[in-house]
Amino acid sequence: MVRVVRTQADLHDAMRKAQPGDWIQIDAPELAGGLYVEGVSGTSNQPIRLSTRNSQRPAVIRGGSRGIQLSRCAHWHISDLRFEGQTVHCLNLDDGGVRTRPVNGIVLSRLELHHAGTQGNTEAIKLSGLTEFTLEACRIHNWGREGQGVDIVGCHHGQIRDCWLRARDDWGVGIQTKGGSSQIQIVRCRFEYAGRRAINIGGRTGVEYFRPPLESGKSHAEARAITVERCEFIGSEAPIAFVGIDGALVQYNTFYMPTRWILRILQETVGAGFVPSRSGVFRRNIVVFHSARWASSGVNIGANTAPETFRFQENWWYCADNPSGSQPRLPAPETGGVYGRDPRLRDPESGDLRCAPDSPARDYGACSNSR
Repeated sequence: MVRVVRTQADLHDAMRKAQPGDWIQIDAPELAGGLYVEGVSGTSNQPIRLSTRNSQRPAVIRGGSRGIQLSRCAHWHISDLRFEGQTVHCLNLDDGGVRTRPVNGIVLSRLELHHAGTQGNTEAIKLSGLTEFTLEACRIHNWGREGQGVDIVGCHHGQIRDCWLRARDDWGVGIQTKGGSSQIQIVRCRFEYAGRRAINIGGRTGVEYFRPPLESGKSHAEARAITVERCEFIGSEAPIAFVGIDGALVQYNTFYMPTRWILRILQETVGAGFVPSRSGVFRRNIVVFHSARWASSGVNIGANTAPETFRFQENWWYCADNPSGSQPRLPAPETGGVYGRDPRLRDPESGDLRCAPDSPARDYGACSNSR
């Protein structure tokens, strides 16, 4: 059933009473945030849809500490909305703290999120305890100074694709996958000055927040099997951080002018059963940097990690102001690396990181057609 709503009260009522297959359409330029719904679900064949009635003129959900929070609500598709001015989360979707029963079937499409950008640990999108989820074609502006554009805690089997994130190089993290998260793909996304760490693969989570809950006698990691592929990065102190991981793949990405390192290998969660950060793969990426914005090694390695287990393969490294100084000091030998050759990006100073038609690096980075 299609239900058209024009006031916040009607929207809240429609969300709380929604049935599988319902499509809630907002026919108003702006509604107030602060909406909370618990335990209302669609099905895999009949999701509940929430969108603007006219997708060419997205309705604005304005203000509130949280724009919309869905708790234990499976199979919701939310699209074509704009969130502005929230101070904690624009969107919060969670499992209601029931860490053994993940919520599945969430799809977030074509959303624009303008977080208020407060000083603390606040996020534009907060996802906790989800499985089989998708974020696609979302644009995220700002988040808390110590927060994240997308904070993912204990989520599994998800994909983030064709999204765009921008804040400041000294503001938090763009996308974070932690708390036992696994099997998440971040594909074809664009990160422009998206925090100190554009992507935090892993992180630091209290043991009571891991999903599923930690089991004695088993090995633990903040993140496993995370893939970052065909993304573009401009700036950030360290575009990629491997933090307490047990396996991750970063390949076919283009990195332009990181301000300190290309990546960090860290361990922020220690204790019984936690493996040292290990087994990351960094391959077929293009890295363009400037010597004045580059730490001496290009890689930062913290304590309690296993950097020797990382693999570096066939990356293209170019120091724009000193080509002879292009080769980084990696924690493990690189096979097939290319050093000191200009990849000939189209117009990187204007933000165009595509390879020029005559680029020798056409089979590397985000524009590669090799896969």
